[in-house]
Amino acid sequence: MTLLEDITQRAKARPKRIVLPEGDSERTLKAADIILKEKIAKLIILGDENKIASMAKEFGLDLSAAEIINPKTSPKRQLYIEKFAELRKSKGMTLEEAATFMDQEIYYGPMMIFMGDCDGEVSGAEHTTADTVRPALQIVKTAPGISVVSGAMVMVSKKPELGEKGVFIFADVAITPNPTAEQLAEIGICSADTARMIAGIETPRTAFLSFSTKGSASHELADKVIAAYILLKNVAPI
Repeated sequence: MTLLEDITQRAKARPKRIVLPEGDSERTLKAADIILKEKIAKLIILGDENKIASMAKEFGLDLSAAEIINPKTSPKRQLYIEKFAELRKSKGMTLEEAATFMDQEIYYGPMMIFMGDCDGEVSGAEHTTADTVRPALQIVKTAPGISVVSGAMVMVSKKPELGEKGVFIFADVAITPNPTAEQLAEIGICSADTARMIAGIETPRTAFLSFSTKGSASHELADKVIAAYILLKNVAPI
């Protein structure tokens, strides 16, 4: 069984409520059709109901099992507006400003997670990484004890003798351009957690990469990686 097949089977065993904020994306709706047919997750699609229905008809998609929510007309709109304003009051957020944000699907989705109305979100088909991460950071925030947001890529090699049966987790590849040693250590912890939860690797082995090989180059950037290694070594085996 491949990693993707394993992830799919685990998802089917415990279907989660996943929100898709890009309801006007062809790719998103086609993916939703597959997910619903294979019963991988319970889907909530955000956007204009008529437009989504029209696109589904145009592309021959069956989205009848999905819940469609238009943030602008949702019964929970005012509740979300008030909660978002409360979360951002230290930044001077007003109710009027909060309303403009909650009318945007990209903000409404993370608020659904925060309020317990769904379990997770998949986004990025039409939005940049920054636009996808910003609302999540403002609303959902990082895990306790973690101060930095990081991204990770799962890479699968055709050579099973490499990594963990050919599986590697690479981080951070998209979010923080120049992390501190402390942030690098936190990213190492999060990457190990990702390896356990996503790839099913029971005992992840974490490596920090730099351009210096066994001290071949003396540079502050290489020193930072060494410091991150020491920090992580003190809190977890790597």
